[in-house]
Amino acid sequence: MISVFQQHGQELLTGLGNTILCSVIALFFSLIIGSTFAIFEVLPSKLLRVIGRIYIEVFRNIPLLVIGMFFYVVVPQYVLPMDGFTAGTIGLTLYTSSFIAETVRAGIQAVDSGQMEGARANGLSFMQAMWHIVLPQAFKYVIPPLGNQFINLVKNSSVLAFVAGFDLMYQGDMIASATFDTFNTYIAVGVLYLIITLPLSYYMRYLEKKLA
Repeated sequence: MISVFQQHGQELLTGLGNTILCSVIALFFSLIIGSTFAIFEVLPSKLLRVIGRIYIEVFRNIPLLVIGMFFYVVVPQYVLPMDGFTAGTIGLTLYTSSFIAETVRAGIQAVDSGQMEGARANGLSFMQAMWHIVLPQAFKYVIPPLGNQFINLVKNSSVLAFVAGFDLMYQGDMIASATFDTFNTYIAVGVLYLIITLPLSYYMRYLEKKLA
């Protein structure tokens, strides 16, 4: 494994950087999109609730690889050019956001309904009450499952390997194909994934205890 790092360290670091970049972008946008559709599901408007439910069910029940390949193959052919990194990041964002939406919705519904009623009685609009009163409490409830989603997001970023996204897994595949040293190559790739996911896992545990 050490020889793999010595001979192909640059490629692995490039892949690691792309994996981190993809994960950060997907995390940011999936949290925004997921929270938005979670709010849709609890709005008084039936139309928006239906839209939120359709979005979640569609992207949650289609395999991530299918979504990524759609943006890598179909979208460039019929809509606009798109490289593998962009296609994989969009697919990962949409896929993860559907799970985050379900998690945040459960957190919103776990907040006592009297909180919303009290806020509305004091003159706040529905969205003001949701933003200032309900969501801060909801996110305290969903820290543990959100942490799991964030870790899964990093691991799921390996989908970029199938769409030429030049991520860590893609670089590992290229090195293994060139050297035929699959054992040490994939151990090295696994170690680099652990470098990303383990600190995140421990931080989420710390945050969970701090907010408990």
